[in-house]
Amino acid sequence: MNKDEITQQAAAFDAIGERYDEAFADKRAQVEATRWLAERLGPGERVLDVGSGTGIPTAKILSEAGLSVLGIDISAEMLRLARRNVPGASFEQADVTSFSPEPGAYAGAAAFFSLLMLRKSDIPGALRKIVGAVRPGGYLVIAMVEGDFDWLELPFLGQPLRVTAYPQAELEAVLRGAGLEILAMEAVSFTAGDHAERQLYYRCRASG
Repeated sequence: MNKDEITQQAAAFDAIGERYDEAFADKRAQVEATRWLAERLGPGERVLDVGSGTGIPTAKILSEAGLSVLGIDISAEMLRLARRNVPGASFEQADVTSFSPEPGAYAGAAAFFSLLMLRKSDIPGALRKIVGAVRPGGYLVIAMVEGDFDWLELPFLGQPLRVTAYPQAELEAVLRGAGLEILAMEAVSFTAGDHAERQLYYRCRASG
């Protein structure tokens, strides 16, 4: 994404704010995946939350598990809410395509529905960057919405957002191509109002 596109996506989430958690109140699958990650990391280890949003539930669960959490997000409003909701974690305003983490600096990482905000041409590189930030053998949890479109503009809680989705088999090829071993996958049917989607939650390990 270029700077203008990042600004537009961020503005949409600034406007959505706390309504995101209200619309997506049922986060059981995300909670379970985050707990799975936390159980595989030791006290005080560093973990990266990509697209941390309001900090709930991922950063909150990880922080309360005694982990050192860094959350990144493009939305200043989401970051404000995250700092309020999870004072024990650290948060930075950053876009994953320009974020430059130290290789192997983290024991684990989470990316729940953040990669779908990128073009298909950007996703493999962003994934490789996230995987590279995790030490070899470290654990990652990733969620995407299943579909087959690239950078499609859709209304989301009254705001225009551009999103990307893969068919399941294509997504799994992208994950493996980025250096991930898929340990498990859970598919969840999610409905909010008249909107329905199939969400794919992956539990992975960094190869190497």
